[in-house]
Amino acid sequence: MTGQVVTRFAPSPTGFLHIGGARTALFNWLYARGRGGKFLLRIEDTDRERSTPEATAAILEGMSWLGLDHDGEVVSQFEGASRHAEVALQLLSEGKAYKCFATQDEIAAFREEARAAGKSTLYQSPWRDAAEETHPDAPYVVRIKAPREGNTVIRDQVQGDVTIRNDQLDDMVLLRSDGTPVYMLAVVVDDHDMGVTHVMRGDDHLNNAARQMMIYEAMGWDVPVWAHIPLIHGQDGKKLSKRHGALGAQEYQAMGYPAAGMRNYLARLGWSHGDDEFFTDAQAKEWFDLNGIGKSPARFDTKKLENICGQHIAVTDDAALLQEIVAYRAAAELPALSEAQTVLLRDALYCLKDRAKTFPDLLEKAHFALAARPLDVEEKASKNLDTVSRGILKELTPQLQNASWTREGLEAVTSSFSEAKEIKFGKMAGPLRAALAGRAATPSVFDMMLVLGREETLARLSDVAN
Repeated sequence: MTGQVVTRFAPSPTGFLHIGGARTALFNWLYARGRGGKFLLRIEDTDRERSTPEATAAILEGMSWLGLDHDGEVVSQFEGASRHAEVALQLLSEGKAYKCFATQDEIAAFREEARAAGKSTLYQSPWRDAAEETHPDAPYVVRIKAPREGNTVIRDQVQGDVTIRNDQLDDMVLLRSDGTPVYMLAVVVDDHDMGVTHVMRGDDHLNNAARQMMIYEAMGWDVPVWAHIPLIHGQDGKKLSKRHGALGAQEYQAMGYPAAGMRNYLARLGWSHGDDEFFTDAQAKEWFDLNGIGKSPARFDTKKLENICGQHIAVTDDAALLQEIVAYRAAAELPALSEAQTVLLRDALYCLKDRAKTFPDLLEKAHFALAARPLDVEEKASKNLDTVSRGILKELTPQLQNASWTREGLEAVTSSFSEAKEIKFGKMAGPLRAALAGRAATPSVFDMMLVLGREETLARLSDVAN
């Protein structure tokens, strides 16, 4: 196919942005962005009973968090209903579709008789070739005339060529008896009118492709490139569902996963580029291709997700990281950081981000910078504040008052103090951690001192030394 690549993501607004849908959106985004093409967003809101504005908002927010920007305005499928009906009526006028007056009872009776006779229950309407003068004055649906002989071949870039016998295709309904178009018609008309060149979606839509191709061919339209992606399974090998944990993209934001790590992990979920596990957006756009998508369902692995996210946190610019942490706290409905806390957190990121896998993990390590005096010392840390340890801190505090407040200066003071007292620095580290953070596990005591500054450090040491 020549010309500009145009992909689309077309979710139904009946709930949150499912993690499987997020991956589909990502694949379409990567494919278009890597080729200078367009990535479009269409909300398939034809099911008026189940579609809600809240769900549409949740999808848009999930896309925004993941950084999957789309081109042009968001398209509402429902608003194109008259255009969809227009195509069905064109096919009707050209003799490629027909009016079917069969009632639901008649269709049910046909299937029951066919089942009893051991024949195919695929409905064969007696109205397919009926003369117009025989048409009753009664409600009707508009059905497409499916080919009765030969095969339909879906040339899929992931699944390979999939052949379906045409005698297995029914005369699909295009317009209901109330004149409203069905979803299968709307999808094809929208994809054609939006100029979509590549349709990437879950492989649960594979059988739909053969039925949708009937419309493309009847209208003389180019059939898009198909790429039906295997679904995501849980660790137990079953389709991803609520029993496996979080399903919505925004749930992962509220759990504290960075968007870049999520993009990296989802891209790797069902697609591969050699043995590369960790990569940037730029690399993903350059490398992503349909031949890298596997045929087997991918398995969602939280440990791998955390590992990838940890690597992204480690390499993210401090300013960008701070901005995303603020957004995470809002998504998780946690209190906003004060201005002073924000400054201290920013200054502390250099010594926190190398070992954090999620934002809650990072913020736990940042406890020393976010906590206010007097510190609430956890039980494990309080064991390091016995009478002897408090005495050591009381003697050390004056020594630090005149220290050069650099890592070298602080190390020099504590080193000479431990030599003079004939104690190892390890004996001092526990009490210092307890005094500075109220925790037993913390960043380096020197990093904490540098972040907190001279005044706050000495105040915290004094709090426990007295």
